[in-house]
Amino acid sequence: MVTQLIRSFPEDSEVPYQVVIVNNSLDDASIEQVKTDSILILQAKTNLGFGKGCNLGLNWIYEQDNEAIVWIINPDSYLLEKTLEQVPAFFKTYPELSIVGTFIYTPAGEVWFGGGRFIPETGTILSENLLLTHPKLAYMPCDWVSGCSLLVNFRMFPNCPEFDPAYFLYYEDFDFCRRYSLEGHLIGITPLIRIGHQPSSITDRNIFNKIKHSTYSYLLTLERYASLTVRSLRFLRLIFHAFMLLVVKPSVALGKLYGVFLYLKKRY
Repeated sequence: MVTQLIRSFPEDSEVPYQVVIVNNSLDDASIEQVKTDSILILQAKTNLGFGKGCNLGLNWIYEQDNEAIVWIINPDSYLLEKTLEQVPAFFKTYPELSIVGTFIYTPAGEVWFGGGRFIPETGTILSENLLLTHPKLAYMPCDWVSGCSLLVNFRMFPNCPEFDPAYFLYYEDFDFCRRYSLEGHLIGITPLIRIGHQPSSITDRNIFNKIKHSTYSYLLTLERYASLTVRSLRFLRLIFHAFMLLVVKPSVALGKLYGVFLYLKKRY
């Protein structure tokens, strides 16, 4: 699906850019077919997971230009018309922003992601559409933004920002935003920069692994950002829910239980 993303980049753009693809899949030799003089492919040599894969690209770019604007985009996404041209002007106008999420739309034109909120009192992690409450703002501060489409302003970082390698998949974008927010960085989302998103079915091919990774990452996130009371209640609810699903959705239930096992193993 990365070909759709590449084709969405304008050929006659006045904005200079470099496409860097991190190949996390050893089985995908076809990725070499999209390589050109303007498209660099970094071979991960193994499946590093989302965060480590991003770190490979971030560090390579930081070594080339530590003042770059880096746009992390999922391969199952694509730029909407005139989107790329908005990026330099946006950061010139709002240089105070360190991490910026973009509005993400479904192929039907509906908002798929429009901002993230975190309620520490309950441990609730929400995605919402901030355009409904702030329709005229160029950007809205928020607690977290989706790693599906995320811009990083290197000028705001004395060292290369990185995703936590403890996360293999899921919640790494939330942790990335919260961690740097706690260091004083400003996180926001803008409706001026938009992408389309055609969700991939790859992660749904193995429900057990998907649920395993998401459960482990969820528990790790709660450990870092929620109180002991909240963590305990949500942990018990998760276990109860897993046992309730054993008969009707065994793959989901076993994925949850194995994710809990991995978390406890690494935690204790």
